[in-house]
Amino acid sequence: MPVVDISKKPTVRREAIAEGYIKLRRETVDTIRRGGVKKGDPLETAKVAASLAVKNTPSIIPYCHPIPIENVKLEFKIMDDGVLVRCHVKATAKTGVEMEALTGVSVALLTIWDMVKYLEKDETGQYPFTEIKSIKVISKVKGDGTQRT
Repeated sequence: MPVVDISKKPTVRREAIAEGYIKLRRETVDTIRRGGVKKGDPLETAKVAASLAVKNTPSIIPYCHPIPIENVKLEFKIMDDGVLVRCHVKATAKTGVEMEALTGVSVALLTIWDMVKYLEKDETGQYPFTEIKSIKVISKVKGDGTQRT
């Protein structure tokens, strides 16, 4: 299957925001809050990982067009039972940036899991409480902001 031909589409401002949630044990959340995770700050590490993932989205999603990314912004909200992650991506391009935003939020969540997995395992090495969920695009804007798609 060929890559979709976007050559006739106009280059316009594109923005997308995706979010997702990682459910964690309360003890793990407390450890994140107090800066006690052994590998370091999971949110700062997730920010770097997500930024790299956004820029490399076409390398991991086969038919995704390379887009000149202009801005990536990550937001984290620590809740009592996990962390909400938002990834906001901007570009001026011929196609949207929602796949980049979804990739960024997904990798941020996976990075958090990786950094706290030693806290999440039960006595048999399983993860009965840990869950990544609700990954979705919450906003997509094309052009000057008057066109929401």
